[in-house]
Amino acid sequence: MRMMRSGAVWLLLAWPVVAWAEDAPETQPEEEERRARDNAWRSLLRLDATTLSLLPRAGVGSDEGFLQVEPTVVFERGEDFGLNLGAPVRLRLWGGGEGAGLVRREDWDSLSDFGQVVRALKLGSDDSPIAVWFGALEDYSLLAAHLVRRYSNRLNPDYHPAGGVLTGTLGPLYTEAFVSDVLGARLMGAEFSLDVQHVLFGPPRESARYTLSLSAVHDWGKAGGRAPSTTLAHLDAIAVVVVRPGFEAHLLAGWGGRPGERGAWGAVVGAGADAVSPTLRMMLRLELRRQHGGFRQGSFGPDYELARFKAAGPDGVPLADASFPDGYSVFSEADVGWDAVGYGGTHKHLKLSLGVEAFLWGRFDGDGRVAVQFVQRTIEVALKGLAVGMGQPGARYLGAAELRWRFLSGKLYAMGTGGTLLFPEADGTLRPGTFASVGLGVDNAR
Repeated sequence: MRMMRSGAVWLLLAWPVVAWAEDAPETQPEEEERRARDNAWRSLLRLDATTLSLLPRAGVGSDEGFLQVEPTVVFERGEDFGLNLGAPVRLRLWGGGEGAGLVRREDWDSLSDFGQVVRALKLGSDDSPIAVWFGALEDYSLLAAHLVRRYSNRLNPDYHPAGGVLTGTLGPLYTEAFVSDVLGARLMGAEFSLDVQHVLFGPPRESARYTLSLSAVHDWGKAGGRAPSTTLAHLDAIAVVVVRPGFEAHLLAGWGGRPGERGAWGAVVGAGADAVSPTLRMMLRLELRRQHGGFRQGSFGPDYELARFKAAGPDGVPLADASFPDGYSVFSEADVGWDAVGYGGTHKHLKLSLGVEAFLWGRFDGDGRVAVQFVQRTIEVALKGLAVGMGQPGARYLGAAELRWRFLSGKLYAMGTGGTLLFPEADGTLRPGTFASVGLGVDNAR
């Protein structure tokens, strides 16, 4: 299932290729085949059964073991509708202490946790005037992405909300709004992007070549554990300076701050490029950033669901209260999807996403994930990692790996996962732990 478009300027990423394809006349059989494909219902049924072990690090807490059963049901029709339901149910095998129930309590102890049943619900497509999407937010960025970048709402192992994204187009105005938790008062924000060329000269041949956008994000801090609230805002100007079939490049500049806090501001300049071909989709970004008075770009980033309780670094306080040195940084990002047999769908021979930021005063942050398929897609290996505050006291590291092997014509697969976790506690500390699981799954994907 395809995620919603991530901003007016990024819409141009696929436009030249799509426009070229639409210019070619369709023969009647091809048109009939396309219409039949768009109107056809597609479904997927899947069931995973694994053993899951949660182990403390440094002697904290106690071991816990579970039998995890995870059903999944998917229905799709064309580009405008998709529904993906399912959630892991963890049945206790050992550990947990006195009074521990059969089902792991932390997975279902708040209203927000019931959002995990909806993995994804899509109503509308990238070409719809209005579209909505609900589900788990993974590597989510809000349009120009200078406030929310590479954010995940499931980094807290005991908090499983469903997020929501609303997009809409009205003449020269494109809007994207999101909430990280549709069932709780948590992170929410919106960005309004104005097509300047459209306003001055009427509808252009190529939309969103020159845009001005305003974004604001607020965290209420009342779901998924109490934490200080915070508000950030940002203004961006973006110009697409090169447009070629399958390739685009743009320049950007922006300024942001904390409303109501004098002296908390930041500025950014940068460039980006996007490339699309039948087998490749690639996005590259490079930015020079300035931070002042505690503000920084990308505050709602990959580490945020832990940093809202305790930020990486020597302070040991929530991110909203943590000091941040004035200075400069360089940020770079790459997102690559490659498929040897033709680009399309969510499963590719190679998927790579990497973001790194180097602060000139001695700190380094990075996160990334890579998935590779081998042997006619029967084996898939996925790795992901997060490192925040490297080069400074109190740095934070997380990592995980997953292996899947399909056999019996791909209907049955074996899987194994393992990695590290951080569990937020009521007093604001983060309890370290590890996890490991092995098991089997079956589906009708092939």
